[in-house]
Amino acid sequence: MPTAYNLARQIGFYRLFAKGINMNPYQLSDEQKTFYHENGYLIGLPAIYTPEEMRQVNAELPNILALLRPDETAKDIREWHETSQYLYDLCMNPKIHDLVEGILGPNFYLWASSFFIKEPFSKATVGWHQDAYYWPMKPHNSVTVWLAYDDVDEENGGMMIIPGSHRAGLLQHTRQDGTDSILTLQLENGTFNEADAVQFKLKAGEVTLHDDRAAHGSPANPSSRRRAGLTMRYSGTNVKNDMSVNPNFKTYLCRGVDEYRLNPVGVPPTERYGRPSFRAVSVEEAGPEAEEVHQSGSM
Repeated sequence: MPTAYNLARQIGFYRLFAKGINMNPYQLSDEQKTFYHENGYLIGLPAIYTPEEMRQVNAELPNILALLRPDETAKDIREWHETSQYLYDLCMNPKIHDLVEGILGPNFYLWASSFFIKEPFSKATVGWHQDAYYWPMKPHNSVTVWLAYDDVDEENGGMMIIPGSHRAGLLQHTRQDGTDSILTLQLENGTFNEADAVQFKLKAGEVTLHDDRAAHGSPANPSSRRRAGLTMRYSGTNVKNDMSVNPNFKTYLCRGVDEYRLNPVGVPPTERYGRPSFRAVSVEEAGPEAEEVHQSGSM
């Protein structure tokens, strides 16, 4: 027999459904969608993982880091979801897909993942940039999900973003060597007003979403706390990769159908931890000539 409390709760749920109120906290509201399209990002979203779940996620991270070669860093863990069930499962979390679907619509795929880890007292920064400049992909219809492995704030080098910067389209980047940034392709000084930046603050297990053209970056980590995050990249099925720049590109359908069939399709991994036999290639690694993909009208 149901208790009076449970019965009342069920009746309440039915009334909410009858009124069309969304009961899924990971399904974006119209207000959230409008904010994203106007500002290029979303924060303050419900946690994907509980603290206990994140402890388990973090407990497995050393198994991935152990696969790095002596001359590599965590930045080299790119597209390892293709060979690691550990990462693939994180990227295929239905809660994350619910959030992404609110931006990209019902048909989208996963194609990239990478770590950004700043150890305590690290001087490494992430220079101001737009993700889309690194990707030989068109049209621009992609979302980056940033999963916090640690609590993140201004003290340990949390990400900052320029609201509305995505509406300016793709901006010119220059190759800058000899800086503390782990990225060499960066926006030039004066492209935007850094005072307009919004500081991201997250608890471990929470995520942010940002547009592939949103200008963002992060400072060094002078604190005694690690700042680790996993980025997961999703694109609508209408987005095509230039295989001449990134020949190892593969898609993993997350929701809906791939009605365009523009890109190679990957096979889900069977090992818990593994590294690909290839090195991921973006416009950064492909060289200055690869930047011409942003000048051409089609691929």
